Amino acid sequence: MSIALVVLLIVLGIILLLVEFLIIPGVTVAGISGFILMISGIVLAYIYLGIREGNIVLLITLLINVFSIVLFFRSKTWKKAGLKSEIKGKVNLIESDIHPGMIGKTISRLAPGGNAVFNDKIVEVHSQNGFIDQNKDIVITRIKDNKIFIKLK
Repeated sequence: MSIALVVLLIVLGIILLLVEFLIIPGVTVAGISGFILMISGIVLAYIYLGIREGNIVLLITLLINVFSIVLFFRSKTWKKAGLKSEIKGKVNLIESDIHPGMIGKTISRLAPGGNAVFNDKIVEVHSQNGFIDQNKDIVITRIKDNKIFIKLK
């Protein structure tokens, strides 16, 4: 058994772990395989090269992994991979001047949800009777849990 096989197993393990973190995140075969290959390389170093050399291989492997993690975090890879967009949507807050029986007009096609206008306020509504086309007169039938249910007038 040569040191080349031990080094090859550890290097392949590190490469697979990097693939796991950078290319295909999540618990996948690459990450598990990389971890198993690194452990196998360390165990083979202890078995075939001796305790002193096994400790050296273990120490070097740990240092390489710690260095890789530190380098990974300092390179701002997380900022490049993360989403930067903000969600500007909001929950449909029902104001006190919107109540059942009000008449409004759809401003988008309801399939079965969409937007409508009541007293110059645009709100999200849900049709009880399926699809409703744009620019149709509607009536609020009920309001439940911040959802406005409507039907055609």
